[in-house]
Amino acid sequence: MTFEMWIVYCATVLALMSTPGPSQLLMLSNSAAHGFGKALATASGDLTANALQMLAAGLGLAAIIAASGFALSMIKWVGVLYLIWLGVRMICRATPDDPTLCATQAKVSLRGLWMQGFVTSAANPKAVVFFAALFPQFISADHAFWPQFFLLSGTYIAMDAFFLSMYGASAGWVAARFKGHARVWIERAGGGFMIAAAVLLGLKSATQR
Repeated sequence: MTFEMWIVYCATVLALMSTPGPSQLLMLSNSAAHGFGKALATASGDLTANALQMLAAGLGLAAIIAASGFALSMIKWVGVLYLIWLGVRMICRATPDDPTLCATQAKVSLRGLWMQGFVTSAANPKAVVFFAALFPQFISADHAFWPQFFLLSGTYIAMDAFFLSMYGASAGWVAARFKGHARVWIERAGGGFMIAAAVLLGLKSATQR
């Protein structure tokens, strides 16, 4: 792969990430509710799922997954329902008279935040097909496959991590300046972002049939 081709690839990925998706909305939600530091676990879960999806594409599993329409649908809707449940729970527990709101935020499990990010990304199994279709456009047959594959994968993950961090840092900065009852609205907004992420996943499921 030439340097010029890598630049074109970066520009392509940048264009693809120019609008927020379910993972970005989830990062906004968790950063606002729990702080940017803890929300990095959510970004880690998302990137882990991306790495596995890329590996599956590289190993030739994309055709198998694409052939299983029922499995695709089940994975997607499980992810949608999971995010809706999380969002509704966040909204319902955010009441002005709840003295445990800050304590609940402090005790949030990093494993739970990681799992949210992982499930949200893994709930779009067609990402495997996407990577399987995208990468060959930039891989040269004149060079070894795996070094090029890992370069493309690493570049995508690095750019995705940057975007997630920017979304999360912005939401965390805003949330840190709200105290008292304003925290209730931050929590409710976080639940709203969570449900919006679920809606985006649901719309993808409906329009990609």
